[in-house]
Amino acid sequence: MGRLASAYRQAVAAHRAARAHLDAARDALGAAPAPAAPLGADELVARLAEVGDALATPTPGVTPAAAAAVPVRIGEASTSEGGFPVLVPLGGGHHLAVDTDARDPRVAGLLRALVLRLTATAPAGEVRVAGIDTVALGATFGPLRPLLDAGVVDPPATTEAEVAALLDAAERHAREAQHGAPGDTPLLLVVAAAAPPPRELARLAALTHAGPAAAVCVLVAGHPSRRPGDAPPPLGATTAVRLTERYAYVGDPPGVPFSDDGSGLAAPVLLDGDPPAASVRALAEHLGAAVRHGDAVGFAELLPERRWAESAGNGLRTVVGRAGRAPVTVAFDDATPHWLVGGRTGAGKTVFLLDVLYGLAARYSPAELQLYLLDFKEGVSFTEFVPTGRDPSWLPHARAVGIESDREYGVAVLRELRRELHRRATLLKRHGVTKLADLPRDTPVPRVVAVIDEFHVLLAGNDAPARESVDLLEELARKGRSYGVHLVLASQSMTGIEALYGRAEAVFGQFALRVALPGGGGVLGQRGDVAAALPVGSAVVNTAAGAAGADTVVRFPDAHAAADELGRLRHRLWQARPAGARPPAVFKGYETARLEDDPTFTGLRPGGRRPLALVGRTVDVHGSTALFIMDTTPGRHLAVVGTSPAGADVLRAATLSLARQHAPGECRFLLAPLVAAADVVADETVEALTAAGHVVERLDATGLRGRVAELADRVGQGATGPAPAGRTFLVGFGMDAASAVLGTPDPQTFRSGLDDLRALLRQGPGHGVHLLGWWRGLRRLADDLGGTQNRDDIACLVALNVPGGELGLHLGVHDLAYTPRPDRALLVDRHDQRTRLIVPFARDAHELAGEG
Repeated sequence: MGRLASAYRQAVAAHRAARAHLDAARDALGAAPAPAAPLGADELVARLAEVGDALATPTPGVTPAAAAAVPVRIGEASTSEGGFPVLVPLGGGHHLAVDTDARDPRVAGLLRALVLRLTATAPAGEVRVAGIDTVALGATFGPLRPLLDAGVVDPPATTEAEVAALLDAAERHAREAQHGAPGDTPLLLVVAAAAPPPRELARLAALTHAGPAAAVCVLVAGHPSRRPGDAPPPLGATTAVRLTERYAYVGDPPGVPFSDDGSGLAAPVLLDGDPPAASVRALAEHLGAAVRHGDAVGFAELLPERRWAESAGNGLRTVVGRAGRAPVTVAFDDATPHWLVGGRTGAGKTVFLLDVLYGLAARYSPAELQLYLLDFKEGVSFTEFVPTGRDPSWLPHARAVGIESDREYGVAVLRELRRELHRRATLLKRHGVTKLADLPRDTPVPRVVAVIDEFHVLLAGNDAPARESVDLLEELARKGRSYGVHLVLASQSMTGIEALYGRAEAVFGQFALRVALPGGGGVLGQRGDVAAALPVGSAVVNTAAGAAGADTVVRFPDAHAAADELGRLRHRLWQARPAGARPPAVFKGYETARLEDDPTFTGLRPGGRRPLALVGRTVDVHGSTALFIMDTTPGRHLAVVGTSPAGADVLRAATLSLARQHAPGECRFLLAPLVAAADVVADETVEALTAAGHVVERLDATGLRGRVAELADRVGQGATGPAPAGRTFLVGFGMDAASAVLGTPDPQTFRSGLDDLRALLRQGPGHGVHLLGWWRGLRRLADDLGGTQNRDDIACLVALNVPGGELGLHLGVHDLAYTPRPDRALLVDRHDQRTRLIVPFARDAHELAGEG
């Protein structure tokens, strides 16, 4: 009954349109006085001209073309008595074919004129143009570029694969129109600059037989073929135009009948040429604004009716925008487990990702969905998902968020995801099932979505982090489908990534869903940049790893424009968070690490068994505190190395953290500020220690030598004598500056201060004596130690701006991957075999003088 009613409504609409055209013709004829005698040839031509002009100028912006045909001018008939406009019906199931392709300038100009007239006279958004141009590689539609930029004309298909994809989309359009209500579907105008290959031409011909309900109008040039032996498929309800050297003939040219019924206009026609460029620009400005307004997708369209009402057992789904008037839903499931997103700068990549994340977070509760979010560009893509000083809310699904992430942080997140894979594999085996949906209801396992924006930065170069990242990504991409771990990789470019050479297919081959924003056609493979001409706010979504025939052009909302709406949604989700929910672990690559803000530092109390020297924040998933244990094990001393004055800050942090673990009187601090670059920091350290009630003694280079000799003598006797009461921390700011004094031998004993220092380093920890020193160069440190063979005498090392090669030689590690950069350091603990990138602790404001 539904189809019968739909067909009836279409017939009524077509009948009314025909009556309207008939009435218009009668009105035009009735405007002149009735002839008293039969019209002569001159009068007939004049009357035809009047009627033609009346019908050829329908009211702009209000003439529909999908349900009923409209008369469209194609040129002017030429007779000895004068000329008159020639109109053909287009739309409403009526089509046009020209026997010469668009390499003839007359045909190219006619096609462009028809596109302009149909789009100009229909309501904004009611006509969409899809072009096929395999003979001129898109040049036929070049003069219509303003309409393409305005979103009225789609980028033309120029390859066989693109033509097939365009016809796939046209057939889907026709099917949806036939099942919808009349008038609900805009007219799709398919313009072929030349007849495509036989297979595609047959599909094009089938569209001409689909009838008015399909809402498709076909303009095809180069049909029928003039080559002998060609038998092109017949077209339905199509006006045929044949060109001669000078004229065109609509229907049968005189003496050369080619239609079945012998109909045709018995007069040659001069085809209309190109529309003026100014008219194209003016129409583009008018329609562009109207189309953008009509196609604008509101953020509310992406959200479900009920929050957190969906189950992720069989996958995650969300609406990302609209294709025409239909919502487009995409998924993380067995068919499309991972996504690849590409687009040039400013194409809306971040906006699209935010739309997806908010859509998922609104549909699935934190028990169903967890998010790991990494941003490797200098932006704030995911800042709104974490608590800030201005807004304490966070997205309760987010587990880890990296903003301006270090590559090492990205590797740490990938390692964490791999550990999650292994945990889930063990869980599935324990329950004897193979997929998450089969787990018992009392064993909920949320799906994980990890988004890596500008992932090419993570894989830059061919060093150890890049190689490990590729290994981890390949494993996660292969196994993630089975264990509910999904990846979204987004970037401006998918080429030139050295670490992926020979392995790109192994990684990207698992990414079935591709999203190409403007300039991001590379994610679709070798098909060319089909997204190059897309307007901002739209994307090609492909569900078959970029293969032709699976494209959908989607418009999505601007999340930035809906900031207030997003803020309200985020607050509602935050307020509904489960009891005991924690904010995400946040790594902000640009943020200074402060000792006073560190939770480990604030939790320190006197009485601990093994003192901890805190030096920074580890670049890992949870931002754990970077520290060394200062126990009685030989070598438990700290050396901070590098010319950067940040070395003084690190020494300050280690000293204050040790002081916090001792009650006044339980230890003493011997501070030696030996370089001017550390004077301010040393003064602040002395002030803080004194305020806490600790015993503090300041030393110069000479005093340092004396105390070192005294301590060395005491620990040397400690093997047989009593151990000294409490601990002693010798803190040297610029130890290398004392090398000359320490290196001078005593004239009586011939023993130097360096001899005492080396003895103290070897035996001090067992007697509660620890050295914390800042050296401004590795060679100076090695010399003071007596060569690299004694490097284990100081097992704890923080390397600042030290070249990786030099550091590797000192440590005896030949493949050390470390590139020094501001606000980063390498922590090395030779006893625990730990090597970690850290953000060293720093004071709020550096008031350091130049190096001494």
